[in-house]
Amino acid sequence: MHIAPFQIAIPEPDIDDLRRRVRATRWSPVTPAPAWQQGADPAWLRELAGYWAERFDWREAERGLNRQPQFLADVDGQRVHFVHRRGAGAAPYPLVVTHGWPGSFFEFHALVDQLCDPAAFGGDAGDAFDVVVPSLPGFAFSPAPAQPGMSAFQIADLWVSLMRGLGYERFGAQGGDLGAGVSVALAARHDTAVDGIHLNFLPSSYEPAIGAAQTPLTSAEENFLRERNEWAALEGGYSHMHATKPQTLAASLNDSPMGLAAWIGEKFRAWSDCGGDVDRVFSKDELLTNISLYWYTQSIGSSMQLYWENRLQPMRFADGPRVVPPVGYARFPKELSRPPRSWLERTFDVVQWTDMPSGGHFAAMEKPDLLAAEIRRFFRPFRRKTA
Repeated sequence: MHIAPFQIAIPEPDIDDLRRRVRATRWSPVTPAPAWQQGADPAWLRELAGYWAERFDWREAERGLNRQPQFLADVDGQRVHFVHRRGAGAAPYPLVVTHGWPGSFFEFHALVDQLCDPAAFGGDAGDAFDVVVPSLPGFAFSPAPAQPGMSAFQIADLWVSLMRGLGYERFGAQGGDLGAGVSVALAARHDTAVDGIHLNFLPSSYEPAIGAAQTPLTSAEENFLRERNEWAALEGGYSHMHATKPQTLAASLNDSPMGLAAWIGEKFRAWSDCGGDVDRVFSKDELLTNISLYWYTQSIGSSMQLYWENRLQPMRFADGPRVVPPVGYARFPKELSRPPRSWLERTFDVVQWTDMPSGGHFAAMEKPDLLAAEIRRFFRPFRRKTA
């Protein structure tokens, strides 16, 4: 496997073009509705546009991103961009962490620091990790797959090859959103390589065994399924669009930076533990760094493609065996869905379950300290096994 160092260096004309496009936005007429009721708030978007065009410093953001060691690798015919940060302890444990949508590898910027050097944050140096954060195929600097069929299961195969190419025969996995799906696929397909997985989200397509031969649904499970369906009806339109007509949507979002900002920014508000005030949790610089990665790499269309592929290969375990590697789960209070423990235990060996005190869908950005502590706790037993 060929691996080469990588540094982000967006050409200056691309930065100038983005500013020009933002300044030239043709704003849609405002409808008589309360702020955020029907989607991204126009007043908030205009404020964000002003900051993006006049004050946001991409070069400073770029320098921050480049502080993490990045690489490009050719993995089984697919080029993969990834961060590979070595731990500061004597025997760091290898961990692959996978992002989702509308996040990116930037989502784990603060978490990587906490995982690789816990002593710098008041923790135990013995809890250090070697952390690998790949960009999903079609996201940021990982090109889109050349052929169809790249679902979470195929990405899991790539991650195993990547980790082995880096010298890790056994490792752990962590993820939320689409990254949770990849982590589940890693455990399901590669139990000889994956010690265990830690999740802060359950893939929406996950279906455990619930037939006549299994335990009947509990009241908690019935409530969860009802709430999940209600959420999908009111909030899941984005996912249905991604999974059915991604290229129709990509035509507009790839051409309009403020359309892209509306599509992504609204989710950071709706899915986080911000009490309706997105600026309380995420700075404009953080939001725009993430959005700019989608813009400069023109990856919004290819990122949505993964929803199409996952729809064709859902996470159904109804007729299959239980997943062998143990699972840890951090259930954040403002996550999109909050499954009961029994729902996971129909398929997984859940050995750690924590109801978190605060935080939402973007846990690695919102509460990196809380998430890091859970990850450290879950993987401690595996360190003893490999020591």
